[in-house]
Amino acid sequence: MSEPPGATVTLPETSTADEPSKPLTAQRVLPLRRPGRWIATAVVLVLVAQFVHGLVTNPFFQWDRWNYWILRPTILDGLLITLEVTAYSAVLGLVGGIMLALGRLSKNPVLRAVSWTYVWALRSVPLIVVLIFLYNFSALYETLSVGIPFGPAFFSFDESRLGTDMVVAVIGLSLNEAAYAAEVVRGGILSVDQGQHEAAAALGLPKSYQFRRIVFPQALRSIVPNYVNQLIGLIKGTSLVFYVSLLDLFGSAQTMGATYPGDIVPLLLVVTAWYLILTSVVSVIQFYVERHYARGATRGLPTTPLQTFRTGLSDLRDRIRREAAV
Repeated sequence: MSEPPGATVTLPETSTADEPSKPLTAQRVLPLRRPGRWIATAVVLVLVAQFVHGLVTNPFFQWDRWNYWILRPTILDGLLITLEVTAYSAVLGLVGGIMLALGRLSKNPVLRAVSWTYVWALRSVPLIVVLIFLYNFSALYETLSVGIPFGPAFFSFDESRLGTDMVVAVIGLSLNEAAYAAEVVRGGILSVDQGQHEAAAALGLPKSYQFRRIVFPQALRSIVPNYVNQLIGLIKGTSLVFYVSLLDLFGSAQTMGATYPGDIVPLLLVVTAWYLILTSVVSVIQFYVERHYARGATRGLPTTPLQTFRTGLSDLRDRIRREAAV
């Protein structure tokens, strides 16, 4: 007989007092099977194995000649020039970028307009055009002078003597790097919470002190990873100084390739290996710098590669023990 809607149905109580208690057995929770992941992993491993096998066994790469060229004095001299140009340009570019970023954030309309125009122009012109233009700068201005604007000059000097290949390369790369660094620094400063500025102003701190001790250290958390990307691009961009007659790493390899045309591929592989080493070193430095500035911003510091490796080994060991115990 059916109950009317809304009626309460009382179920009979069942007693379990006379029934023996059943022991609880541990049940293993099986992970969700993901066959697609395993298939993708197998395909990737096969492709990687084929690539490595072809790279090692293909005689066209001439790995014996690679071993001959990798530490030759000519290549190492070019590597040293690459490091020098990169170091000078990185420092000058960062200093110029900070000044341009402060100009763009200034309340002075003239500074804002000039800084914006510089960034717009240098980011629009290819780097190779800037280098070639500076290399031929002496054709436009044979002498440079310092004195009163539109008045007499105190002293002058020959631009061709001052503008050596190294100077042209460093100035060209620094001018180009400053335009990009300015946007990186400006974005980092704008990422700092406005409350930090208001709190510093409420304490009556000078503007310069606010920037140096409060704003800029917090902005570095955003500036460092972005500027390191620029630095890696700068390392690779030094290969263009070959076109202004400066024999850097790439230029040295190109010169040797013209002398030994049969070794072009091994020389290109040598250049590739050295650029990989340089960018890898910069990436490692980037990790530890980011880890330093992450203190106080995250609950825990990012683990180092060695700590990650140890944790992985420990997890694998525990998993094997659990598998053996079942």
